[in-house]
Amino acid sequence: MSETEQPQIYLITPPQFELSSFSSDLSGLLDAFDIACVRLRCASETAEDIGRAADNLREVCHAREVPLVVENHGKIALTHGLDGVHLTDGARQIRYMRDMLDADAIIGSYCENSRHNGLTAGEAGADYVSFGPMEETPLSTTEPADFETFDWWSQVVEIPVVAEGAITLDMAEKLAPVTDFFAFGPEVFAASDTPAKALSAYMERIR
Repeated sequence: MSETEQPQIYLITPPQFELSSFSSDLSGLLDAFDIACVRLRCASETAEDIGRAADNLREVCHAREVPLVVENHGKIALTHGLDGVHLTDGARQIRYMRDMLDADAIIGSYCENSRHNGLTAGEAGADYVSFGPMEETPLSTTEPADFETFDWWSQVVEIPVVAEGAITLDMAEKLAPVTDFFAFGPEVFAASDTPAKALSAYMERIR
């Protein structure tokens, strides 16, 4: 990323939400902020539940020309007219998903803190890779991704990179020059303040 560019914002839905109220909250954020992409993260493993959420949020996002991707469920993306899929298992399914989905579908790959996994995902055809979490959490299974990984990636690799998971305001400010996207989920939707105010606080640091 060049020094004159600012990272873009990528929103991740809560794993569980009430469709009507969340659609209203998301609509407000998409109207108020320049959002690059939205990811549907759904705790349910029922195709009907995920599909219902996908249909609802697709209407919200596409009305504002914002792409919507779904976490892991490529068939949902295909059958419900979504813009792509975000894979949480590195590079393992990228080629399969590329064959399944349209050639212009967005395919992203979460690579934890591993530069090797990120490079493998890029070689397999990922449109972006994401590293995280940025701080240790109660559910962490690896060491946090560090600033040096993003700094190295921004200098060496052309594939866009996303920071996601446990991003503090201070970390957002530090990472802003070396990441292409920030993916905010709980940082915005589980904040003590409103989602709009929480996102505004991050935007002030990123600028």
